[in-house]
Amino acid sequence: MRTAMFNGDRINFTENRAVLHIALRNRSNKPILVDGKDVMPDVNRVLAHMEDFCHKIISGAWTGYTGQKIKDVVNIGIGGSDLGPLMVCEALRHYQVGPNVHFVSNVDGTHIAEVIKKLNPETTLFIIASKTFTTQETITNAETAKEWFLAKVFTLVQSLFTIASEYTFQAGDKSAVAKHFVALSTNVPKATEFGIDPANMFEFWDWVGGRYSLWSAIGLSIAVHVGFDNFKKLLEGAHAADQHFVNQPLDRNVPVIMAMLGVLYINVYGAETHALLPYDQYLHRFAAYFQQGDMESNGKFVTREGGRVDYSTGPVVWGEPGTNGQHAFYQLIHQGTRLIPCDFIAPAKTLNPIRNGLHHQILLANFLAQTEALMKGKTREEAEAELKAANTPADKIAKILPHKVFEGNRPTTSIVLPVVSPYTLGLLIALYEHKIFVQGVVWDINSYDQWGVELGKQLAKVIQPELASKGTVTSHDVSTNGLINFIKSF
Repeated sequence: MRTAMFNGDRINFTENRAVLHIALRNRSNKPILVDGKDVMPDVNRVLAHMEDFCHKIISGAWTGYTGQKIKDVVNIGIGGSDLGPLMVCEALRHYQVGPNVHFVSNVDGTHIAEVIKKLNPETTLFIIASKTFTTQETITNAETAKEWFLAKVFTLVQSLFTIASEYTFQAGDKSAVAKHFVALSTNVPKATEFGIDPANMFEFWDWVGGRYSLWSAIGLSIAVHVGFDNFKKLLEGAHAADQHFVNQPLDRNVPVIMAMLGVLYINVYGAETHALLPYDQYLHRFAAYFQQGDMESNGKFVTREGGRVDYSTGPVVWGEPGTNGQHAFYQLIHQGTRLIPCDFIAPAKTLNPIRNGLHHQILLANFLAQTEALMKGKTREEAEAELKAANTPADKIAKILPHKVFEGNRPTTSIVLPVVSPYTLGLLIALYEHKIFVQGVVWDINSYDQWGVELGKQLAKVIQPELASKGTVTSHDVSTNGLINFIKSF
């Protein structure tokens, strides 16, 4: 299956698609074929387009409709068009050389309202990330952004006309949209209708899955934020992981080992969740990103042959940065009744060595202490000896001793990076991607479709007009009818 993926075979058989995110970071430029056609010329063409665009934005050669340099970029997308770029931009914030980047994903109007109220339309660029340019949440937010932008333009132009009659910009002129909106899409007619210049559209292909798309044009917000040289280093790190995955024997293959540990914990020891615990604040969105990467990939109960599995598949993925999690949920990991495998991730060196590195030293001490504590625990005898050494009265010892015991033998994997950098981040992400792939193969499921996303979306299209209609709704089950009618009563 690994060879089939790298060869461009259509391993996503339910959608009849190849799975070639590895081609997006193929720094060797070795030909990769889909239906006999090498995809690398197209990949390189889009990368060159992205590089040129990034240079113009960062250098100031690209200006807004009033001639000012772009200072803020807003990425409007959802799912893979948001989670990956958001996580990477946060992780690589230290390397920023371009504009500030903001992200809008939720169709809840509060999200976009809170983002745009801080921005100046003259210096803001919107990236609309939607392959089809029809994704409901994304296009709703994009239209709202355009309305906000044009309203601000109209207000500005009115004031300019009162100051300088020679100013020729027409109030509300939609040509201004082309200076402030670009599209990551293959639907040229729809994006053009929106007001985006076809020259400012960046394509990607049906063999790029959403949750694996940050390496594609979807990563434009990353490249604009940290510079294209750093974006290339991100790709290089991922490519190094790809080569390791392809070339190393199974017993020394990191993604394979990670995958099989997960299978062991889930299918032998009954683990239901997996915690990702990065001891670096820059990686605070890492677990949220791989919630989609893992759960949308391997949250399946149907085998590749169409039968129902009789074993557990993908785990619930969750986590928070250390040391925050230690003061929130580590109690359950240490002494709860559930087995929770944990990945502890830390950089050996910090990018912010304040107070002569004291903060990082404390952070790493906690990183190491937690994994040791989870492995070794504390026996009843050790706990009792500690209490006696602290001169605790015998009656109190008898009362609290059971609560001081840690069983240990809680599984952890420690991953240490030299430092958080574009290269090491790319490497780390790709290792987890391949781990997910291997587990999908073991469980005999298709890790690259996501039919579970569709049902709720279909029902929402039915319910939306019912919310706007008058009268009592009776077309659903009793529970849903009751909720709809209760909401409509306000």
